[in-house]
Amino acid sequence: MGGHPQAGTLHHVEINVSNLERSVQFWGWFLETLGYTKYQEWDQGVSWKLGDTYLVFVQTEERFLDAPYHRQGTGLNHIAFYARSKTQVDIITEELRSREVPILYQDRHPYAGGQDHYAVFFEDPDRIKVELVAPKEELEELT
Repeated sequence: MGGHPQAGTLHHVEINVSNLERSVQFWGWFLETLGYTKYQEWDQGVSWKLGDTYLVFVQTEERFLDAPYHRQGTGLNHIAFYARSKTQVDIITEELRSREVPILYQDRHPYAGGQDHYAVFFEDPDRIKVELVAPKEELEELT
């Protein structure tokens, strides 16, 4: 094996953002809560890394800012992360609320993905949908 990442494992995801400072504030606390550490930082971007995978956030160039992102258009719909537990999903949900980040699908929360899918759905400052889902094994223990 030689310490190489498994073939097919995600290497990184790069996301262009409309306001880098605002996105750093939003994503920094969330990713660090999940165990990511700041990896790279430069004038127009920043990244956080967990294991061999990292997420990069780059300031969108001025000439492209007039075309806003919409998750129902072509491109990324949402990005989902595993939580450590249902409890972590609940703690982060409360932190999101304290930061006045709207929780999506409030009427079905935390089972918006179905009865066997405990998660919180929310949007980043550019309205990219984010999901934090509890491990399935924990849900199976409850049934």
